[in-house]
Amino acid sequence: MFSRYVRERLSWILLFLFLQILAAFIIYIDSALSLKPFLYCSFLSLLIFIGFFILRFQKETKFYKAIEEREENLDMTSMPEPGSPFEEIVESGIVNQTERFKRELTQNRTLLEQEKDDLLSWIHEVKTPLTAMHLMIDRLEDHNLKTALTYEWLRIHLLLDQQLHQKRIPFMENDLYIEKTNLEDIIFSEIKSLQSWCMQKGIGFEVELEESEILSDAKWLSFIIRQILTNAVKYSEESDINVLSFQRDGQVIMEFQDFGRGIDPKDLPRIFEKGFTSTVNHQDQSATGMGLYLAKKAAEPLQITILVESEPRKGSTFTLIFPKRNEFVSITGM
Repeated sequence: MFSRYVRERLSWILLFLFLQILAAFIIYIDSALSLKPFLYCSFLSLLIFIGFFILRFQKETKFYKAIEEREENLDMTSMPEPGSPFEEIVESGIVNQTERFKRELTQNRTLLEQEKDDLLSWIHEVKTPLTAMHLMIDRLEDHNLKTALTYEWLRIHLLLDQQLHQKRIPFMENDLYIEKTNLEDIIFSEIKSLQSWCMQKGIGFEVELEESEILSDAKWLSFIIRQILTNAVKYSEESDINVLSFQRDGQVIMEFQDFGRGIDPKDLPRIFEKGFTSTVNHQDQSATGMGLYLAKKAAEPLQITILVESEPRKGSTFTLIFPKRNEFVSITGM
């Protein structure tokens, strides 16, 4: 702070030095003036100037130090009291800008909440004709047409479901309900929902669940598994997807192994980033880059760790590591 104050008051220092040099020059050209009294006067002036400079430093920087150390929040109660007219101008500017920012922030939050509510309402309204459409598709006798329409219906259903959960994730912790959850029920329910798509692509499932009961939120866990299974089915052709569960070091582990196209090593660190699809198959228009991102975001409040191992053209293995039972103490109250 002192060095900045010196730079701020550099003009004062230069003016003082200029006056001393000017006085010395006058004494030099005027032989009637004595040098010793001038040196004595200059020394006293220097002491007075240094004392004045230090006092002004302490007084003038107190306000700005308090602003610098002030926490970055919108609470004006921590604003220091101004001690000069210029400080009053600074304080008035900060207060006015903060109040305007708070008003704009409130308005934007209100608009965002309204937009979220409108979108959620729209999604729920769309689900009604979507359910009716599914019933109509089920009554079709043309098998090929039925399969094609079911696949497209499923794509719409999954995208709507993804959008619905994307809007709910920021408030997910208010919606958690931790209970004993049966993995087998969740897995077979999600496989059944993807059945038509899997039949179209010739994909089967091998399910071996040594551990079938865990503590978690069934709804959000279903969403996470749905994203992983959807991703596995999308990038596999005529192969099985293995789903395993077992216990290791007191933790339940779930593995989803597919034998699809795999993930390029340079893409692995980025697959959970929002909107990231692929650098190898960048032209793939069907990829949204949201599924794994949302799965990762939903897994964090549940303290589920997601790991990925993959090799191009050989497949991928997604691993869910559930927390130990005593780690749920911090989230069971949600």
